[in-house]
Amino acid sequence: MGSVVRWAIGAAAILVVASAVYFAYNFGMLRFNNPSQSHYPIQGIDVSHHQGAIDWKTVAAQPNVRFAIMKATEGGDHKDSRFADNWQRAGDAGLVRGAYHFFTFCRPGRDQAQNVLATVPKEPGTLPIAVDLEFVGNCNKVPTLEEMTTEVNAFFDELKGVFPEKPIFYVTQEFFDQYLKGNEARFPEHYLWLRSVFKEPAQQGCSRWSIWQFADNGTLDGIRGAVDLNALCPSETGFAHLFPAVAAK
Repeated sequence: MGSVVRWAIGAAAILVVASAVYFAYNFGMLRFNNPSQSHYPIQGIDVSHHQGAIDWKTVAAQPNVRFAIMKATEGGDHKDSRFADNWQRAGDAGLVRGAYHFFTFCRPGRDQAQNVLATVPKEPGTLPIAVDLEFVGNCNKVPTLEEMTTEVNAFFDELKGVFPEKPIFYVTQEFFDQYLKGNEARFPEHYLWLRSVFKEPAQQGCSRWSIWQFADNGTLDGIRGAVDLNALCPSETGFAHLFPAVAAK
């Protein structure tokens, strides 16, 4: 009986600790990564309608927010309800802006590109178009490599007349391993925006990634609730013209 009681107490203790860690992480009190501004001087956020109304002047006043990438579109017809407001107000606040499209596996790439073209303004001094490529939140279809490359290439072929710049690919490790790894040449040339919330990306000297999403539970003045936090690779020169004050240091 004694061993059973000790087992039960131990299991309960583990559950309490696990619950405390989950609570702390979920409410932004615990982060696995906290890159310093001395090592990563250009940091920023990505947002969507989930963040609600954002006080962009307050957000922009914080030294660890230099850029904001905001959701614009999804699939062939969905437009983020906060995009137009976020785009205008973030620009007015002096932040470098970027727009991203959530790529669904169940609509042709050209249809999705038309949605982007109808929604995202072409303005100087902004980040290239980003495309969110992941399984989470997507439809149930799992394309073959051939299907994926065909539709992603069709998407950017349609965009390049208005947005000719090298795009940004936001990918999870799962998507990277299934489609991109070893097949980069089959996709359009791109900057890599890598999600890695548990550890710093292992790629030496940022040679394979440009933006690192290091947390999805950040807290900032001016935003209610959690927000995704990102850092620009210190050796990334493709965006240097957008951050001249930092690049000149």
